[in-house]
Amino acid sequence: MLPTTSPVVTTPLARRLLTCALTASGSLPTTVSTSVVEPYNSVLSTHSLLEHTDVAVLLDNEAIYDICRRSLDIERPTYTNLNRLVSQVISSLTASLRFDGALNVDVNEFQTNLVPYPRIHFMLSSYAPVISAEKAYHEQLSVAEITNSAFEPSSMMAKCDPRHGKYMACCLMYRGDVVPKDVNAAVATIKTKRTIQFVDWCPTGFKCGINYQPPSVVPGGDLAKVQRAVCMISNSTSVVEVFSRIDHKFDLMYAKRAFVHWYVGEGMEEGEFSEAREDLAALEKDYEEVGAEFDEGEEGDEGDEY
Repeated sequence: MLPTTSPVVTTPLARRLLTCALTASGSLPTTVSTSVVEPYNSVLSTHSLLEHTDVAVLLDNEAIYDICRRSLDIERPTYTNLNRLVSQVISSLTASLRFDGALNVDVNEFQTNLVPYPRIHFMLSSYAPVISAEKAYHEQLSVAEITNSAFEPSSMMAKCDPRHGKYMACCLMYRGDVVPKDVNAAVATIKTKRTIQFVDWCPTGFKCGINYQPPSVVPGGDLAKVQRAVCMISNSTSVVEVFSRIDHKFDLMYAKRAFVHWYVGEGMEEGEFSEAREDLAALEKDYEEVGAEFDEGEEGDEGDEY
């Protein structure tokens, strides 16, 4: 799950949608964190993802680790536990390519519906329900319940709080025993919640997909077999919290040039670190400017065109 410093994008499909893991979380236990230089790897890979991908879905090991502990009662999650949860997200993203449904979502539509500006293409993800086999016997959640759960900060697979920002757009991909009527009702309820705020310049905000194939699970694994599930991919200004945290850890090490010699020894130049860091600083500024657009719009400022 560790990002590479140079993602290889070989097909148009891979270019359109690349899922990456950002794992520079200081409080991550050593049983999951595998490298001291994760902040470097995350910054360098994100720099490449800005140029070589159209949509990137952020997955944070620490956030997924917490989900496994909290929702699946796994005291010390391993990479196997984490990857089984990640696989549900990947499967949901590509389900419409493999199975039939009432409202299929093509991979191209992720970019069309979620990316307002080319650089603002880093998505948050969540998945619901995440329940153990023991709980599944007496818990079959409704469409409204799993939709509400997908918007909970504790369900996000990147360590940030969407309540601190605004959604630009989101895509809800339902699987299993789901009908459009229930989806419409669930989305209508979400729109009434004050804690879930969307930008004023994107009044629709939602792209929904329904696939008839219920999610599959590993026999005897952590996740329970459920009748219905939802995966949400969203573009939110709160994702800047993820980049800010990684940048801080990068700066602490790079100020001392710690471990840089290993990268230089493999053929990199030290200037590539500075270039990548500056690119991420510019990305944070881009998100802040989008946020400033919200404020101007709310105050009735119609002076600028975008």
